[in-house]
Amino acid sequence: MSFLIIFQNILFSYSHHDKYEFYLYSILLYNKKQENYYIGGITDYVDKKANLILTTCSMAWGTSYIFMKLGIEGLSPLMLMALRTGIAFLILVLIFFKRLLKVNKRLLLYSAITGFLLFTNLTPILYGLNTITASQSGFILSTTVVLVPVIHAVISRRLPEHHVRLGIIIVLIGMVLINGGDIFAVKPGTLLCMLSAFSYSINIVLNSYFTRQVDPLALGVYQQGFTCLYSIIGLLVFGSPVFPSTALDWISVLGLALLSSAYGFVVQTVVQQYTTPENTGFLFSLEPIFAAIFSFIFLHEKLTEMGYLGAIFILAGVFTAIDAKNTVMELITGKSVAEVTSKR
Repeated sequence: MSFLIIFQNILFSYSHHDKYEFYLYSILLYNKKQENYYIGGITDYVDKKANLILTTCSMAWGTSYIFMKLGIEGLSPLMLMALRTGIAFLILVLIFFKRLLKVNKRLLLYSAITGFLLFTNLTPILYGLNTITASQSGFILSTTVVLVPVIHAVISRRLPEHHVRLGIIIVLIGMVLINGGDIFAVKPGTLLCMLSAFSYSINIVLNSYFTRQVDPLALGVYQQGFTCLYSIIGLLVFGSPVFPSTALDWISVLGLALLSSAYGFVVQTVVQQYTTPENTGFLFSLEPIFAAIFSFIFLHEKLTEMGYLGAIFILAGVFTAIDAKNTVMELITGKSVAEVTSKR
């Protein structure tokens, strides 16, 4: 199934303003033998298709590190942010115009808060890419999967589960290794990406509450608008706007706006509710792998031997924290490890 078919079906389902119509439209398959569309089963099939589509979301976000790395060569981080989120906002408004007419104070307040957190998530990455590679930033930002349960633990005043605590330790070892093995010589880019991961973790935690109070789609769209507004304010205060002047600049801007923001946002918002949080966490943790692959192919980036070892530790820690063994088993068989082993 192509990106076009996936996106078309998702948009069609949302145009009817009924989240359950995703069952009927976004899981259409193209049958090459019969040359027509047919609708698959409803339960297990939907879960598997949702997981597949979320994987494309991770791929789309994996490309963002390339576009950001290329974009900051000709544009300031704030200008790149303003154009990225501004174009994505306009596109989403045009697509979901009727859905976005229902506006209230709570929606705008929550959008302003999450928009600021998105601003503090994306802007540090752009500045951080001046001193570290796209691959390194991708692996550092994957620690969000570990930080979210830590923040939840602080709020609930309960220790994270054992596998989460073990995952945190492994991730910390990986962070030291990917930084070159010297815990006291941390690059500014590493610190900025760690700040970004922390900000995004808070965003995820708050979104889990906000999306139960307001329309998730509207929240996400207006969030993009507020992020653009904050970027413009930053531009006016700290510098003068300089618009893209080369084809590479525009490719970077449009790649970020269309793939990473517009497509990635729509896919996550629509599809995430049709699979488990564990599956979502695991599939999103594949983002740094895609980032490393794309960075190697298009930017010819390579990590040092210690850097690769650190990346392995970070991924191992993330997979440990989200109980990847059980998650992968459920993705493949639809059953937990305990259920499979109990039948042997």
